[in-house]
Amino acid sequence: MSSAAALPEVRREQAAALFRARGIPTRRVEAWKYSDLKTALGETGPDQMNEVSAAWSLAALPPGVESFDLSQGHIPDWALPHTGNNAMGAASLAFARSGVALRVSGAVTEPLRLNLAQSGHLRAVLVLEDGASATLIENAEAAAWRNAGFDIVLGENARLDHVRLSPRAPDAVLVEEFFVLVGSNAQYHAHFTDFGARLSRTELQIALQGEGALAELSGVSVLGDGAHADVTTHVTHAVPNTQSTQLFKYVANGKSRGVYQGKVTVAHGADGSDSRQTAKGLVLGERAEIDLKPELEILADDVKCAHGAAVGDLDAESLFYLRTRGIPESQARAMLMRAFLGDAIDKVEAEDVRATVRQAVEKALEGLA
Repeated sequence: MSSAAALPEVRREQAAALFRARGIPTRRVEAWKYSDLKTALGETGPDQMNEVSAAWSLAALPPGVESFDLSQGHIPDWALPHTGNNAMGAASLAFARSGVALRVSGAVTEPLRLNLAQSGHLRAVLVLEDGASATLIENAEAAAWRNAGFDIVLGENARLDHVRLSPRAPDAVLVEEFFVLVGSNAQYHAHFTDFGARLSRTELQIALQGEGALAELSGVSVLGDGAHADVTTHVTHAVPNTQSTQLFKYVANGKSRGVYQGKVTVAHGADGSDSRQTAKGLVLGERAEIDLKPELEILADDVKCAHGAAVGDLDAESLFYLRTRGIPESQARAMLMRAFLGDAIDKVEAEDVRATVRQAVEKALEGLA
């Protein structure tokens, strides 16, 4: 057996040991203090989780894209899933027996469309070669529970536009971890639209590993009664002259909860790093909750770093102004919420994809106004 085929089993065993040592996260784990995964899963414990693999499907791939089914026995080196340094990332690496790897060469103009479905663990890998560019549209369908780990590697001067759409899934527990390596002068632009689940958790660990690397993250969540959406990020500026921005907006009504935890680490010697974090929320009812926690860890001297967070209700004066112009209250409230979310939605560059996101947000807002 070749090293390429044997190595995944070694990694699986190491990841399984890590998961067994840490277990399913609870609120006692600082990074999960707002999202008690163990309680949300209920009777679905480690033994049951180890036995199930989720499903995936791809639309027809455009030229310049190579795919590989990770359930096959012999995995080429470029397609090896490898990252799993937290409990749930380790679980997906250890127990997933399904998944897909994609490799992009050159400029691909047609979007890659990946659908995730059914309960279970799943792994995915996306590699962009030097100078390659692509758009990935990810649809996360509802399931009783799903835990997906996603490795993304961007070579020098590569660019990925990544849009993830998560529809409302009241009975689902959905966890997805992204491990992103960004090379020199490469760009990772990602937008996450999440309408909540019984527990929805999106975790991003991003390493800006080459000078000129950029990560631009954005997202919106419109949460009705009973919905939960958690975005947790950790961006590491590992070398000088890298840039990251984050803009996340939440609207919560009923007994719902929105969570943003964003940590930025600027490593020793990473001078010239530029990082900005912005998180804002609208709480529309007494039972709704939005927790925003930006964090900076700066170990270099010559940097530009800023963060801000704010939670409030709709502006009473603006609402009054619209009402005096004859606009019904529900329509006026929807207009203000639409304006609040607009700049985050506008981060989606492709016009047709942005229109799809906007349409989904409009539909969700109709139920909240």
